[in-house]
Amino acid sequence: MAAMANSVDLTFLGFGEAAQAFCDGWGATPPARLRAYDRKTDRPANAEAKRQDYVRYRIDGRDTSASAVEGADAVISVVTADQALAVARDVAPRLSKGALYLDMNSVAPETKRQGAAAIIAAGGRYVDVAVMAPVRPALLGVPLLLAGPDAEEGHRLLTSLGFGARIVGDTVGPASAIKMIRSIMIKGIEALTAECILSAYAAGVEDEVFASLDASFPGFDWRTRANYNLDRMIVHGQRRAEEMKEAAATAEHLGQTGAMAGATAGWQARIGDLQLAPPNELDAKIDVILRATRTRS
Repeated sequence: MAAMANSVDLTFLGFGEAAQAFCDGWGATPPARLRAYDRKTDRPANAEAKRQDYVRYRIDGRDTSASAVEGADAVISVVTADQALAVARDVAPRLSKGALYLDMNSVAPETKRQGAAAIIAAGGRYVDVAVMAPVRPALLGVPLLLAGPDAEEGHRLLTSLGFGARIVGDTVGPASAIKMIRSIMIKGIEALTAECILSAYAAGVEDEVFASLDASFPGFDWRTRANYNLDRMIVHGQRRAEEMKEAAATAEHLGQTGAMAGATAGWQARIGDLQLAPPNELDAKIDVILRATRTRS
C-alpha cells in the first residue's frame, strides 16, 4: 500500500475491546480516517450504547458492514470467533480491489484459509494476524504475528499505524496456528484453575490447596493467579469459549484429539455465561460464582 497511514481509510469490523484499545493507543490524533461497524447496532437494546462508543472515539460509525468497508483501504476484523468467517464472506464483495483485510480474530488456521479464499476471490488482500496478548494494558504495543502472501504489505501498514508486528509465514495459517496452539495452554490453565479452586472452596479446604500449590511452584502466588484467571473468565469467558472451539478444531486438524481444548471451551462458557460483575477480591469472587452456579444447577 503506497499511501501513508494518515491518508488511509481504515475500517473496524467489530468495535469492542480490541478496536477501542487501539483507538486509545492513538489518542486524539489517529493516524488514519476511521470507520466502524458493530453488529450490536442491529439490536435495539444495544444500539444506542454502541453509537455512543463511536461518538466517544470520534469514529464514523456505519449501520451496515457493507457501507463500512466500501472504499476502505484497509479493514481490521475484530469480531467474535464464531462470526469471523461469516463476516469475511459477507463483506468480501464490497471491498475495494486491493484493499487489505487484516483478520485479527482468534480462529483456527483452516477457518482463516476459508476467509482468505473469499477475500482474495473478490480482489482483496488477506493477512492472517494473531493478537498474542491481552490488548489492555498493551494497546498498540500488543504483539502481533502476521502471515500470508500479503503479510509484508500488512506489516508496513500496521507499523505505520504504530503497532508492533512480526511476520511468521508467507502463507495463511502459521500466525493463527501459533495463537491457537498457545491458547490450549493459556486458556487451559484458566480452566484448570477454575475447576481446582472452585472445588477447593466448595470443600472448605482452599487454604491447604493453595499452600500445597505454592510449595510445588515457589513464587507463582496461586491466590493472585487464581484471582486474575477467574476475572478473565468472568469477563471474557463467552468469547474465549468460541476461541477454544477453534483451538480444538486446530488440534484435531493436526491429528490430535482437541479434547483438552474442548473441555476448556466448556469451562470458559460455564463461567462466562453467568454474566457476573466480578468483585475485586478472590474470596468474594469465588462466593458469587459458587452461588450463581448452584442457582443454575
